[in-house]
Amino acid sequence: MTAVDVVVVGGGPAGLSAALNLARARTSVLLVDAGRPRNSATLRSHGFLTRDGIPPIELRKLGRVELEAYPDVRIVERAPVTRVFRDEADFVITLGGRAAAALGEVRTRAVVLATGLRETLPEIPSLRSFYGITLFSCAACDAWDLRDRPLALIGETPDLASRARLLARWTPHLTVFTNGTAAVDAVDEAELVASGITVDRRVIADLEGERGRVAAVRLADGARVEIDGGFVRPVWDAPLDVVADLAPERDAEGHLVTDRSGRTSVAGLYAAGDVAAPGPQQLIVAAGQGARVAAVLVHDLVGVRTSH
Repeated sequence: MTAVDVVVVGGGPAGLSAALNLARARTSVLLVDAGRPRNSATLRSHGFLTRDGIPPIELRKLGRVELEAYPDVRIVERAPVTRVFRDEADFVITLGGRAAAALGEVRTRAVVLATGLRETLPEIPSLRSFYGITLFSCAACDAWDLRDRPLALIGETPDLASRARLLARWTPHLTVFTNGTAAVDAVDEAELVASGITVDRRVIADLEGERGRVAAVRLADGARVEIDGGFVRPVWDAPLDVVADLAPERDAEGHLVTDRSGRTSVAGLYAAGDVAAPGPQQLIVAAGQGARVAAVLVHDLVGVRTSH
């Protein structure tokens, strides 16, 4: 059995940042990454100071290179965590794939979950051909690059009107497509229309375009609405099956409930990034949360209570 001070589950900005700051506090760390990042389709990420426009995969590579300078950090890639449970005072982590044979079970004093979210996109046949290239999900990350263009906002969730109001900061040419659902009620529709936003309730047949550049929304009745980019509202869920034995508290949407420092309801279990209660889904925000969790965790390990 392998033993370390902390296991970090997830190798995105939150997990890498947590591992880096834990290592600098002389904490032994095992970072386990399944290798399936949610932003794998994104060509460029934005808003990360000194790295604006960097491909997300490149940011992950740079983070791993920096961690190589710390002898107490070990990174295991393409290794899914299958279960996290308590064994007396410690946690025990079981791994899948080749890591299971190489490491066996891993015993640790604390666990940082930085697994991000899973997303389900609306069922539109060609959507993934454009996703991450000219269709995005994060306005703060990508709306600047689509400013002043005719854009679509596609979604089926009750917060669609709120997202439309936000996107109107970047373009006066916005059409909200509810894909045949009641995602926008009559009151919100009237308000959106009054502010210059079009609401189209027809069912979407598909998207048109080529080489990742979306050109139009094709509707089931045969009509076409020309666009030059847009946004989609996925449905997100937190991949928390691995901590089912610990039964951490969740909110109404299934996200982990944490305090402002990333502590969950289970002592020794922390969360950083999008897996915790949702907020701005930007890489720099996730990295900051990872650093904060690391600082708090080190204080907790030595019994020092601070105002974090």
